[in-house]
Amino acid sequence: MIKKIVEKAAANFSELSANDRCIQNVETASVWIIDAMKSGHKILCCGNGGSAADAQHFAGEFLCRFYKDRKPLPAIALTTDTSTLTAIANDYSYEEVFSRQVEALGSPGDLLFGISTSGASKNVLKAFQMARHRQVKTILLTGSIEREIAKISDLTIKVPSSDTPRIQEMLLLVEHILAEVVEKAFL
Repeated sequence: MIKKIVEKAAANFSELSANDRCIQNVETASVWIIDAMKSGHKILCCGNGGSAADAQHFAGEFLCRFYKDRKPLPAIALTTDTSTLTAIANDYSYEEVFSRQVEALGSPGDLLFGISTSGASKNVLKAFQMARHRQVKTILLTGSIEREIAKISDLTIKVPSSDTPRIQEMLLLVEHILAEVVEKAFL
């Protein structure tokens, strides 16, 4: 069983490597991040469950370092402030937990990264809608099935799987690639 899981993951990574559109979208995302940060803007990140952990991890790669010591780069995970998250969920709804933060923190020129393996998380969708209103560019990291958020995303990075654990593995690779490319641009 273990060997079959590893083989499936390896096959997914091979498929990802051969997916020129996905690779091009990762390259475009890296350019957008570099341009935003070099012009004084920030990255906002959100997602639910494992994707919330990925959003925090992704922001941390910029705020701390990836490989090399460098100046910290501006990134905020919208998933980390439990007082804010629970207040918004209680006073409004869970669907608003990210959009209210984008409304307060997002400025034209910023980027919003939404991580949703399903591509259908209602709170990520609302955050993307608010980002559009606030003139914040959006990048969706998701699986292969086209859903609601991709329809309004400025850029969608779709990895070639519909299986949640395999999507998460490939999205972590994408996040690490982005962190490495961006870091090199700032060294």
